[in-house]
Amino acid sequence: MNVLLDNLSLYGEGLLGTVELTVYASLLALVLGFLMAAFRVAPVGSLRAFGTVWVTVLRNTPLTLLFFAVVLGLPRFGLVLPFKLFAILALGCYTSAFICEAVRSGINTVPVGQGEAARSLGMTFPQTLGDIVLPQAFRSVIPPIGSTLIALAKNSAIAGAFSVVELLGVYKPLNEMGYSIVWTFVWIAVGYLLVTLTISAIFNVLEKRFGVAR
Repeated sequence: MNVLLDNLSLYGEGLLGTVELTVYASLLALVLGFLMAAFRVAPVGSLRAFGTVWVTVLRNTPLTLLFFAVVLGLPRFGLVLPFKLFAILALGCYTSAFICEAVRSGINTVPVGQGEAARSLGMTFPQTLGDIVLPQAFRSVIPPIGSTLIALAKNSAIAGAFSVVELLGVYKPLNEMGYSIVWTFVWIAVGYLLVTLTISAIFNVLEKRFGVAR
């Protein structure tokens, strides 16, 4: 217990860093994920191709490699940002590919007749998707999206290797100060558990409110 009490501010700073990374990267992942899902079902071939390439490349690229590509690659093109923003970009873009596939699977559960009826009424593709299809698809993809964002929270630990303040990185200064490595990681694990349980609770509420009854 002394490990936690003696270093409460250090643990708090790390936990706050992990929460910030999770929240901002989740927002980016949700926006890009829904956008790419729309691209993948769009009637325009170039948009479908772009969405397919986005998902294929990101889902099959190790997250650590993507971090290196963002942190070391983007500055070569003149884009110099704080490491935290680079981490949010890497996490958000990577996770968006999985969000996209979850949303697309939800779109495929919506009966084809719904879209045909909307088009027969003169609705455009964006109107059909935004007003008819996505609201129904969202109800069935709440659990997989929640699981994906929980994975994002745990993946944020990689950011610590790129000079970003987050929870896992707390072990380095504590190890140097001679604290028990076992108890150091126990409290780090508790911190991650708090974050993931919070996300799980939020999505449980969403599922009860909007989910499809089984």
